[in-house]
Amino acid sequence: MTLDRRKFIKTTIAGSAAMAIGGCSSFVSAGTDNKEASGKTKLNLSFQEGTAPGANLTEKFDYMEEHGVVGFEPHGKAMLERLQEMKEALSGRNIKVSAICAGFDGFILSTDPAVRKQCRDSMAELIIAAGELESTGVIIVPAFNSQVPVMPHTQETRDFLCEQFDEMGTLAREHGTTVILEPLNRREAFYLRQVGDAASICRDINNPGVKCMGDFWHMVWEENSDMGAFLSAGEHLQHVHVASRKRRSMPGEDGDADNYVNGFRGLKMLGYDKYVSFECGCQGDREVVVPAALELLRRQWEEA
Repeated sequence: MTLDRRKFIKTTIAGSAAMAIGGCSSFVSAGTDNKEASGKTKLNLSFQEGTAPGANLTEKFDYMEEHGVVGFEPHGKAMLERLQEMKEALSGRNIKVSAICAGFDGFILSTDPAVRKQCRDSMAELIIAAGELESTGVIIVPAFNSQVPVMPHTQETRDFLCEQFDEMGTLAREHGTTVILEPLNRREAFYLRQVGDAASICRDINNPGVKCMGDFWHMVWEENSDMGAFLSAGEHLQHVHVASRKRRSMPGEDGDADNYVNGFRGLKMLGYDKYVSFECGCQGDREVVVPAALELLRRQWEEA
């Protein structure tokens, strides 16, 4: 049979056009639903302990309530050492615990079984405490660049990682919380760098107790699109960190570079109802810079 090349090209182009039209039609329809849902999506802001001005938790929580901040993200070690203090300080407040920021010992991808056991045991302790505080989850990084010797980047290592997180996720579910995988930029951790990578691990494990997060600071270096990164996570997205996009300071302290609209659009499309939590330093006076950062994020959320 002789192939008519011109006829083949015309047929292919026509078929592609038809598919494109159908695809665009579906996208527009979905986009309409997303637009309606996004208008109902609320920006839930959260602070780590060092973000708000104040000499103690009571003063910090007073400040947060005054400024409409509804989430508190404690560091894991501080949480374990001061669990009762935190419970009492949060009692009767319009503030909930968002995620627990790490605090585990060892690292799960160590070649040393004793170091891996340290990680598992300390994560179990954090997960149980997170459940007591009704936290959304405990953040974990598989391995920082400084943590050696580390398992090689192979399929076997990934399979091992999935197995370990599946076990942690099952424990987390038993305590009403989750384990949250955090991708970092390559200068901090090479193994897990993109939100989509973390989401693919969540999908492979298929355990509701295993989730992932995105961090606007790390995403500057690793993602082509903030929106695309969040959408790639889909239902697995459990937490978001925010900071200025050049110096990891308060949002707004890096001027025009601090634009989060594209990412916020992605969160709205997902109907994201968890927390956007400050993880950043501060260059100026917190009494001035923190309220300005809150205003910036709320304005950009509305713009999105």
